[in-house]
Amino acid sequence: MELTALIVVVGIALFFNYTNGFHDAANAIATSVSTRALTPRAALAMAAVMNLVGAFLGTGVAKTVGSGIIDPPKDMHGLSIVAAALIGAIVWNLITWYFGLPSSSTHGLVGGLVGAALAASSTVLWHGVIYKVVLWMVVSPLIGLVFGYLVMVAMLWIFRKSNPSKVGRRFRIAQSLSAAAMALGHGLQDAQKTMGIIVLALVTTGYQSAADSHVPVWVILVCAAVLSYGTYAGGWRIMRTLGRRVIELDPPKGFAAEATAASVLYATAFIWEAPVSTTHTITAAIMGVGSTKRLSAVRWGVAGNIILAWIFTIPAAGIVAAIAYWIMHLFA
Repeated sequence: MELTALIVVVGIALFFNYTNGFHDAANAIATSVSTRALTPRAALAMAAVMNLVGAFLGTGVAKTVGSGIIDPPKDMHGLSIVAAALIGAIVWNLITWYFGLPSSSTHGLVGGLVGAALAASSTVLWHGVIYKVVLWMVVSPLIGLVFGYLVMVAMLWIFRKSNPSKVGRRFRIAQSLSAAAMALGHGLQDAQKTMGIIVLALVTTGYQSAADSHVPVWVILVCAAVLSYGTYAGGWRIMRTLGRRVIELDPPKGFAAEATAASVLYATAFIWEAPVSTTHTITAAIMGVGSTKRLSAVRWGVAGNIILAWIFTIPAAGIVAAIAYWIMHLFA
């Protein structure tokens, strides 16, 4: 019975990973597709491959998600908390995907974990939630916004005497590399979050020691493959929002936004092991890049809707997770 329940929860985690792939595929490729640096299918194929590679580059974020957010009981009750958390994250992913809002799968998952743990009167590690999640939820978009602006200003100054059409062609090529870097960062960050959840499920059922925080090879392989498959399935609704509705992008702007966002993803994963949102980071970078032209170039109404989705993600996913836990507890 316990093994069957564990398999079901791992299956739910992998479905979350799949929704993460198609929900967040736009993060890596929206700018390169909207500027016609890459065709949609070529961009998706590239993003799928780089997500796969990125998933093998580290496990620090997985350890944070698996042991730094909540401390559930090491029994079937703890497994039900993990299952409810995943349901909360999946439901929020699907709602925001339907409306084309680039919300954060990362914060949906964290919100689900916190909401399910609170509903179960289990332990929430608030220090980890605040300093590893909430702090970076604010800081990473600000860094993306500021550095996106600064990188674009530097590029405008460096190429101020160059022929605009020649510069555009060069950056169309360069953008293929920056999109690949962004996809690699997405795999590095987002595959690890599902890895951490599966490790948490293994620990709650006794199939892995609580003192052993390493991620088994089979978990890395499966999470990498599912995320890549989900990425290739595409996320056209969100891609339109990021690539066209926030600002009108050209290849230099797309390159600046992707290079900035990718740098933030690498730094937070390797240095601070913080599960930051790829969605927040690239969207803020796009806003920063666009504001170098003029503030009105950014469609702040659309941006405002995106920010509202950011604000509501953790509590909304937490509420859904709490309801899911109560329903499971009722029929247990």
